[in-house]
Order: sequence, then C-alpha cells, then structure tokens
Amino acid sequence: MKKWLIPVIILLVVGAGLYRWAVGFNNTAVEYEANAKTAWSNVESSYQRRNDLIGNLVKTVQGAADFERGTLTDVIEARAKATSTTIDANNLNAEQLAAFQEAQTGLSSALSRLLVTVERYPELKANQNFLELQAQLEGTENRINVARDRFNEQVNTYDIHISKFPNSIFAGWFGFEDMPRYKADPGSEQAPEVDFDFD
Repeated sequence: MKKWLIPVIILLVVGAGLYRWAVGFNNTAVEYEANAKTAWSNVESSYQRRNDLIGNLVKTVQGAADFERGTLTDVIEARAKATSTTIDANNLNAEQLAAFQEAQTGLSSALSRLLVTVERYPELKANQNFLELQAQLEGTENRINVARDRFNEQVNTYDIHISKFPNSIFAGWFGFEDMPRYKADPGSEQAPEVDFDFD
C-alpha cells in the first residue's frame, strides 16, 4: 500500500465526519428555528383573536347611548395601532418585538380602562353579549400568555442549540443568530396597588 494513501484516507474520514456533523447541526437548527417561528405565529394568532373580540366588544358598548366616548375612542385607537404593528417571523428582532409588545400593552391598558368604566353602567353589565365577550376576552388573555410562554420555550431551545460549542462555530458559518424572547412589560414585576376604599 502506498504511503500517501493513508493520509488521504484519514482526511476523507475526518472530512466525512465533519460534513455529517455540520449537516446534523444545520438540520436541527433549521427545525428549532422553524418551531420558534411557528410559535410566534401562534402568539400573533392569539392577539388577532383578542383584536377581533375587542371589535365586537366596542360595538356592544357603543350601544350604550351615554357611554363615555373618550374611553371608547382610546380603545379604538389602541386597537388600530396594535393591528398595524406586525412582525415578519423571518426577520424577528428585538426592536420589532419591543414595538409589537408596546402596541399590545397600550391596547391592554385601554381595554382595562374600558372594563373598569363599564362598572358604572348596569345595563352593560347585564347585557348577555357583553358578558359573553368579556368571558371570551378573559380566556383569550390566558391563551396569549400560554402562546408567549411556548414561544419563549421554542426560542430557548433554538438559542441553546446554536450557542453551545462547537455549534456556535457552525452557527456563524450558516448564518443562524439568536432570536429575541418575549419579555414581561416594564413594571410588571411590581404588584399593582389595590384600593378598597369605596367612600
């Protein structure tokens, strides 16, 4: 056997091993990234359901002739802003996620003010459509929370995979980058003040 053949065989075996390793890394990273993007789509879908319910809620509340128009206008404007703020899952970055979250937080805040205001309107509190929409909104808020948690779990799996050594080397070669996570709203770590003074 010729002496030059042994190094060539060793190089071929090492090259084949590296190729299989790189392909395995790439395929797993592609799968994890796709799972995270699908999870993001589920977050958006849950928010879309909420936006649709809010539209119906606004129509129901508008039926109350003397309902405070300013509160209603705030919800309508916040809903318009929230629905116009979208993210391309293929280009998910921290800035876009922050803008999306800010718009959704604004809508949540306006909706909370609306629901508090409704307490002063007994005919709305007794309206069956309103009660059903309110119950569906509560369920949807739970869905949103679950969808955000699942998104973060998928992003975590993907980020860990591409960050571990030596995967981090392949990640740079193949263009895989960390994905941002959905974060809690600023100030949400502090318990809200509750005032039970009914004077």
